[in-house]
Amino acid sequence: MKNRLIVLAALLALLAGSAVLHAQSATPAQGKIGVINIQAAIANTVEGKKVIGDLQKKYAPRQAELQRLQQEIQAIQDQLSKQAATLSEEEQGRLSREAEEKQKLLKRDAEDAQNDFNHDRDESINRIGVKMVKVINEYASQNGFALILDDAQIPVYFASKDIEVTAEIVKRYDAANPVADSTPAAKPAAHPTTPK
Repeated sequence: MKNRLIVLAALLALLAGSAVLHAQSATPAQGKIGVINIQAAIANTVEGKKVIGDLQKKYAPRQAELQRLQQEIQAIQDQLSKQAATLSEEEQGRLSREAEEKQKLLKRDAEDAQNDFNHDRDESINRIGVKMVKVINEYASQNGFALILDDAQIPVYFASKDIEVTAEIVKRYDAANPVADSTPAAKPAAHPTTPK
């Protein structure tokens, strides 16, 4: 929140200074303002979609293991509730301890998996983000933009659709950063050769 206020104050100071310069100069500086949602832009690039898919594949086995562990805990709890009258106190205690141990393991494994996933995701997003900033800078300078704001970072209460540049940046990013298809190409069918 504090960072947003600092950025907003700096932006207002910049705009106020720009207004003073416009009032003082005979020829006002020309420049458009654009709005982008950088998170949406990154997620909608071909590379961003591939990264998300790759991360989901990478973490699918860990997710399956967490689900298996959760099912084991549920099975123990079901056994304790259904057979409470027939189980000895010793057996009930053993099952309760086993469920608690598995619950601790589940919590620890889930936190580790989430932390690892977040680290990998953030690393990938940052890598794409660095390249995207270059695309945004080129686009802004080529198209006369004085300022492009990330509407996810700074509250924008109104923005004309004319200044929304997210789709254009995604298109330019994809053109500048092609992603090789990870699926193997189909081999052409072998054609029998006839002797001549």
